[in-house]
Amino acid sequence: MRRALALTAALFVMFPGTAAAQDLQFGEVCTPTDPGLSELSGTTELGGFLYGMGDSGADDRVAEMDPSTCAVVRWIPNPVDPYDVEDLSHYGNSLWLADIGDNDSIRSTVALTRLDPADGAGELHRLAYPDGPHDAETLLVGRDAIPVIVTKVPSGVSGIYSAGVPVDQLASPGPTALMRVGDVTLAATSTTGGPPLIQGSLLVTGGAVSADGTVVALRTYTDLYLYWAPDGNVVSALMSGPTKQVPLPAQPQGESLAFTENGDLLFGSEEGFTPTTTLPPIGVLRGATAVAAPAKPVADEQQSSLPTVVWVLVAGGVVALVILGSAVLAVKRRR
Repeated sequence: MRRALALTAALFVMFPGTAAAQDLQFGEVCTPTDPGLSELSGTTELGGFLYGMGDSGADDRVAEMDPSTCAVVRWIPNPVDPYDVEDLSHYGNSLWLADIGDNDSIRSTVALTRLDPADGAGELHRLAYPDGPHDAETLLVGRDAIPVIVTKVPSGVSGIYSAGVPVDQLASPGPTALMRVGDVTLAATSTTGGPPLIQGSLLVTGGAVSADGTVVALRTYTDLYLYWAPDGNVVSALMSGPTKQVPLPAQPQGESLAFTENGDLLFGSEEGFTPTTTLPPIGVLRGATAVAAPAKPVADEQQSSLPTVVWVLVAGGVVALVILGSAVLAVKRRR
């Protein structure tokens, strides 16, 4: 009996059960029609509206949109003359515009611009990298309100920079010194999409943090990476590596991500290098926060399942002993 139990336990460890693969529920929520959104680079959801804006050349205003139709309800002027806004986030009741684009690597400072969508008021908060200029398109603001920037690097090794203080405590106009706190390393994938002649799977083009702060998302032109942050620490989650990598439906130049309040993840795109009469739709990965949750550790599965196996084997052993005893008695009676 002990040998049987030991053997069964050993087999259970060697061949642990695996969770059933989750079906990814992709869809489309709406298609922008306003030409001011043809360079859509950043989105965020706040107060029942979806906010979006373009990058350099189209970043002097923010669109307040109906989240179900993508219709522009109103345009809100950017309170600061921008250089190259590449992402959009929010904290509290304010929008935060990430003026962090630097294709030519010439900027001595980058900036975050606060914008109150209620009255259009806001101000500039300059930031300075510790190691020279960087191009970036990703701003992450978690529940601790500390802004984190992930750079856009062709090698696939992108820097993680933190301001170290909450956005509402940044000096204005600054600059506040950024700290390099780590790297995000991505490998090339075979996922199709993105601009032609560009290894789009290596370039981090957007990011977002879930409403409860437990999931961090990064995207490239082709793929989505989900990171688990149970304590709400964005940097720790990025440093721990993604729990899920998800190929995205093909987009011409996908650069925006935004979580909804219920845990869905919206992803949008610029029209790309080939202008069309119809702008790219905003897609959705439904239940993205659930998709991001790490798989249950094998050890936990073994611990929870092994007692059941033991009791089944014990019961089977008892039944076997009863049958064996009955057989022995029957033989004795025949004698």
